[in-house]
Amino acid sequence: MIEKEDVRTEGPAPGESHKERVDRELTELLQGLRVAVTGIQVLFAFLLTLPFSAGFEKVDTLGLWLFFISLLSSACASVCFITPAAQHRLLFRTGLKERMLHRANELGVLGAIALAVAMTSAVALVTETVIPGWPAAAFGGLVGLLSAWLWFLQPLVDLYRLRSVS
Repeated sequence: MIEKEDVRTEGPAPGESHKERVDRELTELLQGLRVAVTGIQVLFAFLLTLPFSAGFEKVDTLGLWLFFISLLSSACASVCFITPAAQHRLLFRTGLKERMLHRANELGVLGAIALAVAMTSAVALVTETVIPGWPAAAFGGLVGLLSAWLWFLQPLVDLYRLRSVS
């Protein structure tokens, strides 16, 4: 349970100006995205090479759909996670840092959703290739449920509890 004294309000730290807060938050956000970018790049690279590997022609129709879902969602996640850094370079010293911060946060959430879909479908693809049938749905579903809970639902529950305490 979140207690009221544990709640830290967003805003400037003591002695921190609005500009310093935006700078700090953008730096923290970009650092977090760097972690996600590394993971999605490894998955995306694996998926890009998969059709050229021996045995890929044996993948059935379900496996091909799982492959395309994973490939497209990992490409989408990559775009979402890389966009803030690219926009930061283009919008450097334009006075749009706060707008960029909000946009980067939204893209981070979209990228996380796409990453969850990519990981879920990639696990299902590999499982379906190794152990055909229900295990593909079970293991893929487990990854989907775990990422949904830890990345989205648990923080939303915390947010709900925080608001009900306030």
